[in-house]
Amino acid sequence: METLPDVTVTATDGTALRLRDQPLPLVVYFYPKDDTAGCTREAQDFSALAADFAAAGVHVLGISKDAPKKHEKFIAKYELAVPLASDEDGAACEAFGTWVEKSMYGRTYMGIERATFLFDGARKVAREWRKVKVAGHAAAVLEAARQL
Repeated sequence: METLPDVTVTATDGTALRLRDQPLPLVVYFYPKDDTAGCTREAQDFSALAADFAAAGVHVLGISKDAPKKHEKFIAKYELAVPLASDEDGAACEAFGTWVEKSMYGRTYMGIERATFLFDGARKVAREWRKVKVAGHAAAVLEAARQL
């Protein structure tokens, strides 16, 4: 993937969000599930840096397969400052290559790989992070975004 895929996700208010219509530069981060330890920490870390991303002129969007209503509860519970979107049909996960086989306790299953993509003003991938470890990740993304 070299450019921002032309896929649509669903905002928390139920409206369609076409990724190619989002303001640029843009950070799109995929995470497995609302209200789980790693995903909560990641959302809180991006939220803590939301003003810094805004000051750099960079927009941030988190995506999982959770329903919009679940995202609303997650945002309210943790007072998150970054928008979240739903990819219930999996089109965005497929386009970004984040729907992958995972394993836990010897069991394999399909799930979302924690991954982040930074797109520049021309919709080109400036940087991507795969198999993200949450600690320090949002700060690393911000640093890369500031260098655009």
